[in-house]
Amino acid sequence: AESMEGGGGGQALLPPWRGRVAASLDELPFCRQAATSGQPLFVPLDRLGISELHWFQTQNLEHTLIVPLMVGVRSSLAVDEQGQPGQRCVGLAFASFSDPHFRPSKGHYTFAQDIAAQCALAIQKTQLLEQARRFSEAGEGQNAIGILQTITEECLDQWDVLSEFGDDISALFEELGAAWAEAILTADLTRAERREWAEQFATWQDDLRHYGLEVGFAMARVAAEQGWDTPAIQRVFRGEISRTGIWEGEPPDFADELARMRLEILERQGRDQEYLYLAEAEGQIAHYLIKLARLGRTAQAVDEGLRYLTTANDALMLAKALQERGELRAALRIAQHGLTLAEPRAELAAWLSGLAERMGRHDVALRAAELSFRSAPSPEMWERLEALAGENWPALQPRLLDALRQAGPRADPEVVVELFLRAGALDDAIAAVQGNDGRLLDRVLDVAIARRPEWAAQAAIAQADRIINAGDAQRYDLAVHWLRRAREAYRAMGRPGDWQVYLSALRAAHGRKHKLMGLLGEL
Repeated sequence: AESMEGGGGGQALLPPWRGRVAASLDELPFCRQAATSGQPLFVPLDRLGISELHWFQTQNLEHTLIVPLMVGVRSSLAVDEQGQPGQRCVGLAFASFSDPHFRPSKGHYTFAQDIAAQCALAIQKTQLLEQARRFSEAGEGQNAIGILQTITEECLDQWDVLSEFGDDISALFEELGAAWAEAILTADLTRAERREWAEQFATWQDDLRHYGLEVGFAMARVAAEQGWDTPAIQRVFRGEISRTGIWEGEPPDFADELARMRLEILERQGRDQEYLYLAEAEGQIAHYLIKLARLGRTAQAVDEGLRYLTTANDALMLAKALQERGELRAALRIAQHGLTLAEPRAELAAWLSGLAERMGRHDVALRAAELSFRSAPSPEMWERLEALAGENWPALQPRLLDALRQAGPRADPEVVVELFLRAGALDDAIAAVQGNDGRLLDRVLDVAIARRPEWAAQAAIAQADRIINAGDAQRYDLAVHWLRRAREAYRAMGRPGDWQVYLSALRAAHGRKHKLMGLLGEL
């Protein structure tokens, strides 16, 4: 399917797919006809003009059913670029057939239109949701509400189409519900208006529950019920912080998400002190500390960060905020403290290493880089450590190899094998490749054939035997690949005669596997 931002207009572009050629609808008359008429159109290759034929060929399309992705619009806020309400085309789907005598049946058209309806609804939802978010971010909550009402009503009206989305339908309504919550909190609504929306959200949630969904509009309903003027919220805004935050009872599961949404709105509105009070009350420690840093309250941010930070990721965010303010010593201190907190620490350690090096703290840079490597081994950090260690590299490298041996499942096996080979630790690479895919074994064989040919021959033959003994004819090509590698190892040992003996025995044992026998002739 191809998305067209310009609806059915002649200037809309069909974007390049997989690096292929983009084109204007003015150059593609059959595509334009489908887009403007809203009807599927089957086009054999021999009906195409030169320009359109060239474009179809660049897309690997042959005799093609062009299906417009049509959406219905029931709001004046959602119209095409020409301002025409009603049906509009948001893209085209293409079904290509290689048989020159093929002509689609009524069933083909129906099936293609069903798929196109799903694609169109997904594209429309994405475009309108993004538009609603932009309105909310601009403080235009009422406009966001208008768009979200259109999306919601269309989604509920077109449930038969949406039900084909499978598990994605829950995520769709969760996303829609979150957008509603932001719009309600952004718009300047009266209590009566919020009450009406809360009732509407409850009705929509009942509709979803009828279809077996328990998610959707719960957060939006709470946002409408609370607004910004509940007694608990007003107490927080006066600086009266309690253990329960803005909640009268047990907070809902989405309390943190709603708190972060409120903070984003307060940030956009420049309400700094209320932001700090709410962040503190709702336990949004990282947001609270970063706000302190951005307000220039460095000493307080550092002091409270050292007391309340619990994760390395939160420490990294605070350290970066301090760095942006030019508070490098404070950033260094917070980052160093972050290395004592919960994993993952690799990103923080790598960042700290760079900061420390720029500040002339070579010792800190080296320690942080080593900790980053231990947390998440990578070729880039290996090279950085080699550069930082300088003449001390021979003493550091064994420690890094020990870290690789102990890395376990948190490390990428491909990285581990590559670093062992780079360090000349072939035995470790062999141990690491056991039980992993053939691609890694191939990489180890590149080195082992020259240095450990006996092991290389056995490992390659074991791979081939597994395929051949299973009679997996579809993978005989791969088996022969492993046999070629075994042949390389036998030659490296100076034992070509033994290779021929093995190959003869293989042919004798599997002579009835005709496909395999043909491939073995290549050896």
